[in-house]
Amino acid sequence: MKGMGLYKHGDADVLTLIDLDMPEPGPGQVRVAVRAVAMNHLDLWVRRGGPAFKHLEYPHFLGSDVVGIVDEIGEEVPKELLGQRCVIAPGISCNVCRFCLAGDDNLCASYKILGENTQGGYRQYMVVPFRNIAKFPDGLSYEEAAAANLTFLTAWQMLVEKAKVKPFDKVLVHGAASGVGVAAIQIAKLHGATVVATAGSEKKLQAARELGADHLVNYRQADFRTEIEKLLGNRSIDIVFEHVGGEVFEKSIKLLRNGGTLVTCGATAGGKPAIDLRHVFFRQLSVLGSTMGRRTTLDKIIELVEKKQLVPVVDKVFALSEAADAHRYLESRVAVGKVVLRMDESF
Repeated sequence: MKGMGLYKHGDADVLTLIDLDMPEPGPGQVRVAVRAVAMNHLDLWVRRGGPAFKHLEYPHFLGSDVVGIVDEIGEEVPKELLGQRCVIAPGISCNVCRFCLAGDDNLCASYKILGENTQGGYRQYMVVPFRNIAKFPDGLSYEEAAAANLTFLTAWQMLVEKAKVKPFDKVLVHGAASGVGVAAIQIAKLHGATVVATAGSEKKLQAARELGADHLVNYRQADFRTEIEKLLGNRSIDIVFEHVGGEVFEKSIKLLRNGGTLVTCGATAGGKPAIDLRHVFFRQLSVLGSTMGRRTTLDKIIELVEKKQLVPVVDKVFALSEAADAHRYLESRVAVGKVVLRMDESF
């Protein structure tokens, strides 16, 4: 079989076509014939390298959001899975620790994310634990199903399980046209919230409006804190959905009402924001960190996608062999929603 992997970190050109042996599933495992893989900024971070990625097995294959067909099963696996279209849950956990047994598998000490600290889906076939096989949402293409995975899972935990979003909350969503931003807008609106969306172009803001955002701020044209205070008043935000870090984090803290919540899952603009702790304790703010979501939450998301209450947004599809071009496109920051890799028919 073939895959697009890397032997070293660097720019998009490190991705190369590699011949591989066909993997065989062991007990409790299934082999999936991959049909599509949605990209995340995580793909870019791992490819570029850093202190967190010193112990990868090379060649390393990126790709967290994988869909395909179960084409082989190991022992101790339900036979009805064979031949089924599937979504692969992106988190791998031990399944025996106290967190896993309590359903909090993403708190497991050995938790791994496909394509980050374990092998991902940029290849024709992959083997995963059968408990990671989730239902394929009816009515969706492979590309659409791949786009309804990690980002919805992440945004759901942030807004629903961490921040406890509720009707009439005012929710500030940064990077509203990103994969996780698109998911956050929809989840906040599903729960009756008012959404303030920030983005860096009119095209992205229009997309946010079409998804239900109530107020739009172009952060390239004006200071987003100043504009939101003009729109809604000083310290008017109940929940900040944050995945940027840096100065954005610092300004967002100051927009929260007393008792408000900032929940973060990323730091694309810097991991060391300046925070005045007096804002946090005196105004009784909650600052919450979040990574991924529970395995059972993915099943709930797929149910909502089938009902069209949550809609994956696909910006552009590339062939897997064009992965380097897809990385450069995602890095250009013009995408609205998800960039997806489709398995080459010629493989």
